[in-house]
Amino acid sequence: MIAALICVASLAALLQFFMAHSRAVIAVYRRSELSEQVREVAGIEGQNVSSEQFGRLVQLVRLCPQKSDDQTDLKVVGVYYRMMGVLRSVGRAFSSRISAWAESERSACAYFAAVALDRRIANSRDLLAQQMGEN
Repeated sequence: MIAALICVASLAALLQFFMAHSRAVIAVYRRSELSEQVREVAGIEGQNVSSEQFGRLVQLVRLCPQKSDDQTDLKVVGVYYRMMGVLRSVGRAFSSRISAWAESERSACAYFAAVALDRRIANSRDLLAQQMGEN
C-alpha cells in the first residue's frame, strides 16, 4: 500500500515537473515576434495562432534543416499539446474554464511551432548567405 502511494506521488510530481518545464519552454518562445515571411508561409493572420495549425506548423518545421537546439523542445511541446487536447476534451464535461485554459495552452504550443519555423528559416537563410559568400 505504501509502495503504491509512493508511486502515485512520484508520478504526480513527474507530471507537475513536465508541465512546468513545457510551459517554461513555450514562454521563452512566446517572447519572440513572428516575421512576415513565416506569417505568409503558414497563413497566420495577426498575432494569434490557431491551435489547429500546430500539426501543419510542425510538419513545416520538419521540412527545414534541423537546428540541434530545438529538436527536444519540439518533442516536449508536442507531448504537452496532446496532453492539453485530452484535458480540453475532458474539461468540456466538467468546466468550460478548464477547457478554455487548455485551448489557450494549445494555441501557445502552435505559436511555439511558428517561432521554431521562423528560427529554422532564418538559420537556413544565414547558411545560404555564408555559402554564397564563400563562392
